[in-house]
Amino acid sequence: MLVVDASAVGALVFGEPQAETVAAHLGEHPLAAPALIWFELASIALKKLKAYPGERIRILRALTLAQSLAIRTTEVDHQAIIALSEHTGLTSYDASYLWLARELGGELVTLDKKLARVAAEKF
Repeated sequence: MLVVDASAVGALVFGEPQAETVAAHLGEHPLAAPALIWFELASIALKKLKAYPGERIRILRALTLAQSLAIRTTEVDHQAIIALSEHTGLTSYDASYLWLARELGGELVTLDKKLARVAAEKF
């Protein structure tokens, strides 16, 4: 099981430079994410719409593509997220992905350098 965050899925569907790396890493693995991934991807799409208004159709199609990916969304334990955020210095959003990866015993796939560094730590 791979837990994917919005940075990884966003790179994949919006055609960012790291898209091929993310796609190769995901392969055929089952994917999971906290339910908040869809809010984060919508936020990425909105930022891209503001920056590239002429690309509206492409951006919205990419968001639709993201929604067609087989990502199992899961609720998280918000009390545990707060504790993890306090312990690691991560935002509660990023801590949600880390918590879920640990809860499911899966690998976290992220392009966020701080989140990846904390995920690699043993604590």
